[in-house]
Amino acid sequence: MTAVESRPAGALSRSPESPGPVNRPFGARVMAFVALTKPRVIELLLMTTVPVMFLAAGGVPDLWLVLATCLGGYMSAGGAAAFNMYIDRDIDAMMDRTSQRPLVTGMVSPRECLVFATALAVGSTAWFWFLVNPLSAALSLGALLFYVLVYTMWLKRRTAQNIVWGGIAGCLPVLIGWSSVANNVSWAAVILFLVIFFWTPPHYWPLSMKVKDDYERAGVPMLPVIAGNKAVAKQIVLYSWVMVGVSLLLQPLGYTGWFYTVVAVLCGAFWLKEAHALQTRAKAEITGAKLKEMRLFHWSITYVSLLFVAVAVDPFLR
Repeated sequence: MTAVESRPAGALSRSPESPGPVNRPFGARVMAFVALTKPRVIELLLMTTVPVMFLAAGGVPDLWLVLATCLGGYMSAGGAAAFNMYIDRDIDAMMDRTSQRPLVTGMVSPRECLVFATALAVGSTAWFWFLVNPLSAALSLGALLFYVLVYTMWLKRRTAQNIVWGGIAGCLPVLIGWSSVANNVSWAAVILFLVIFFWTPPHYWPLSMKVKDDYERAGVPMLPVIAGNKAVAKQIVLYSWVMVGVSLLLQPLGYTGWFYTVVAVLCGAFWLKEAHALQTRAKAEITGAKLKEMRLFHWSITYVSLLFVAVAVDPFLR
């Protein structure tokens, strides 16, 4: 049993030189509360929110509205992440990848985390309602509840399809971005919602392949845990083809022009090359570092960033 496995969730980390409880300095506590919101994940969510606002506005949207939407989105997604860490603190303590999260180290107590998450959930909903619009508030609250209740509490520990359907929560910022400007949801927003829906599994499964032992130890049935690399790679390729195909629907339906289409084709082609290369290595039963599954994971973040930058730039070139 490792030190991480033997430490109960919420126990304070101790250094070998200091057997007593670790101090919780103010600065470290502040950073711990920030960490509860998973800021790196939220960066990606905002990357899909703001460009859609440019598309909905057909140019530069009201900058105050952009700021209000981003702040509301940060609070809402941060609240969902904090609830997730509260619920998953037991399995986080068993996984190397999550062993330094604030509840595991004891830098934040479970009660503090729950109060913090609730405050962000209530505050973000009110923020959207009064400073953006009620539709965006409803979508924001829906995303939070879906992530917490459907993904974290129901799907994550029960089915290998957890990341497929649980990923819907990560798609909703696209609809929030559109609705904040237009106060409705158009087919353009739905298409981009579907792009993120089909992007999420092939984005996350390579990472799950890398840390499969972590999930297996924690009893979380991620697809790589219950299926071999060949089966996972096949699913990655299938989702990748659908994702690229959906991404190309915006232009024929009249929502984007040549610039977005060129970026979508080039980025999609490179994505498919990487996905098929991973499948080839998996079929050859290559394992370990030579499988290079993280190449696709890292490219997936670049892909979605470039695609949505193209969404924002395209209205200016039409």
